[in-house]
Amino acid sequence: MGVVLEMLSYPFIVRALVGGALVSLCASLLGVSLVLKRYSMIGDGLSHVSFGALSVALAAGWQPLTVSIPVVILAAFFLLHLRENGRLKSDAAIAVISASALALGIIVTSLTTGMTTDVSSYMFGSILAMSREDVRLSAVLSIVVLGLFLFCYNKVFAVTFDESFARATGVNVPLYNVLISVLTAVTIVLGMRMMGAMLISSLVIFPCLSAMQAVKSFGGVVILSGILSVGCFLLGMAASYVYSLPAGASVVVVNLAVFLTLAGVRQAVLWGGKRGKNV
Repeated sequence: MGVVLEMLSYPFIVRALVGGALVSLCASLLGVSLVLKRYSMIGDGLSHVSFGALSVALAAGWQPLTVSIPVVILAAFFLLHLRENGRLKSDAAIAVISASALALGIIVTSLTTGMTTDVSSYMFGSILAMSREDVRLSAVLSIVVLGLFLFCYNKVFAVTFDESFARATGVNVPLYNVLISVLTAVTIVLGMRMMGAMLISSLVIFPCLSAMQAVKSFGGVVILSGILSVGCFLLGMAASYVYSLPAGASVVVVNLAVFLTLAGVRQAVLWGGKRGKNV
C-alpha cells in the first residue's frame, strides 16, 4: 500500500496509469475480434505506420497525434481493402506496409531531428511521455472506442465468427470490418506514447490469448480479456516503478507471465482429466 500511495503522489505516474489503463482496455476488447479473425498482427503493422507518421510530424514541427491518427486510419483502410480483394495475403500486406513505414520513419529521423527523446519515446515508450493533453485525448477517444464497441457488440460478434452468415442475416459486414479497423488504429496511436511502436501490439494480442486459456465463450473472453489487460498494465507499471524498469517492457513481461501461467494451468487440467479417464 505504501508503494501505491508513493506512486500516486507523482502526477506523471497518475497520468500514465489513467491513460494506459484506458488504452489497455480498448486494445484488449478489440484484440478479441482481431485474434479470432486471424488478423492480430495488424496492431504491429499499424504501430510502425504510426511511427513513420510521427517521425514526419516531428520533423515538420506538426502536432504528432493530429497527423498520425488520420494516417494510421488510412493505412487500416488500405489493409482491409487488400484483404477483402484478395490481391495480397493479409500477413504479407501487413509486413510490406510495416517495414516500409518503419524504414521511412527511420530515414526521416536520421535526416532531420536525429534520435531525440521524443522519437525514442515513440519507438520504445516512456512513462514520462504522457502530458495532460495526451491523457485528455486518450480518455475521450477511449470512451468513444468503448462506447462503439459495446453498442455494436452483437454485430461485431457475428462478423468475427462467420462473415458469410452475417451477410446472409443482413449485417453490413464491410462497415463493421471498417469500424474494427478504425477503432484499432486509434487505439494503437494512443498507446504508442506509453508502450512504444515496438511493444504496443502486445496489448492487442496477449490479453485475448490469456483469456482464451480460461474461458470458451466470446463474451467471457471479452470480459476476462479486459480485466487481465488492465490488471497486467497496473502490475507492470508497479514493477517498473519499484525496480526502475522500462514501463512498456514491464507490462509485456507481466502479460507474458500471466499467459504462461494460465496456459500451464490449462494443460495441467487437461492432462489430469485424460489421466483420470485412463485410470
